Amino acid sequence: MAKRDYYDVLGVSRGASAEDIKKAYRKKAKELHPDRNKENPEAETEFKEAGEAYDVLKDAEKKAAYDRFGHAAFEGGMGGGGGGPRPGAGMGGGQGDFASAFSDVFDDLFGDFMGARAGGGGRRAARGSDLRYNMRVTLEEAFTGLQKTINVPTSVPCEACSGSGAEGGAEPATCPTCSGMGKVRAQQGFFTVERTCPTCSGLGQIIKNPCGSCGGQGRVEKDRALNVNIPAGVETGTRIRLSGEGEAGMRGGPPGDLYIFIEVEKHKLFERDEINLFCTVPVSMASAALGGDIEVPTIDGGRARVKIPSGSQSGRQMRLRNKGMPALRGGGRGDMFIELAVETPVNLTSRQKELLREFEAESEDNNPESKSFFKSVKNFWDSMKG
Repeated sequence: MAKRDYYDVLGVSRGASAEDIKKAYRKKAKELHPDRNKENPEAETEFKEAGEAYDVLKDAEKKAAYDRFGHAAFEGGMGGGGGGPRPGAGMGGGQGDFASAFSDVFDDLFGDFMGARAGGGGRRAARGSDLRYNMRVTLEEAFTGLQKTINVPTSVPCEACSGSGAEGGAEPATCPTCSGMGKVRAQQGFFTVERTCPTCSGLGQIIKNPCGSCGGQGRVEKDRALNVNIPAGVETGTRIRLSGEGEAGMRGGPPGDLYIFIEVEKHKLFERDEINLFCTVPVSMASAALGGDIEVPTIDGGRARVKIPSGSQSGRQMRLRNKGMPALRGGGRGDMFIELAVETPVNLTSRQKELLREFEAESEDNNPESKSFFKSVKNFWDSMKG
């Protein structure tokens, strides 16, 4: 049976670009793959036919020969410049060339999943891991900011080999298994599968004489002291990134980063809500009734005078502007809210009890909320009786 025109096989015109030819073959390869067409016995033949067509049209010299002489360019006597398949490398004997053609598209379809693309060379030296450090600070430190020295257990470049992993700092050699590509290919039926090179672990290089200090890793374990600047206004959950202060990379690879996570300790006097502070201040029953001035603490260590209006109730709030926490990225300070907690006296003497009873007898009109509440209760009971 006469061979079909390669352009017709792929469904492209003769003036199609290399990219269009590649896209057309990718589409055909997906449509005709035998695993997707188990009930169609012709699919495998058409699949191979598409691979043969792509193997010719993807190569500029083969394509030029085919455009001039057609299929005869790859048959005995019509030399295609030595660039065409060997004689007899058609549908039956051209599995090697077909696999080569399909592997080019396989790289595009699955290259990112496998970790690298064909022709991309070996991987770079492995980047070091990022590290996390949990730091607890007081609310006062979060208010002012601070500089703190921390000790971080981490991996640092080996001084003996300057991080190369080789004895005396010698340059690593190209891996003989993968020729520096960092990956090896294996033929499995119609697929060419790429795997990380087992000899060099994907680095493309090997150490012939490993450094005695680091065992060829290019890094050693060591505690490192770092000075960290904590800005004013940090709160629990704030994350500070120190670029390049993480774990050293293997064999001269770039270091990772260090992330400092802040936790602000609870305070005995102040409760924080973002940039605002809240302080509950107990006041005596007499002070709440008569009113007056009180002194309250502020987060900067100072004092502020607050005027209590007469007749204040528990839960009443008063605002002190700009007495809260600083904003982390500038923008002024928050406010401080004073919340009153009217305290009932305890451990009364006989005289105090007597005075309170006299006061109670004379204060029927001094407790409007109580009077209103019990009046509502009486109306409720009366309505239930009705």
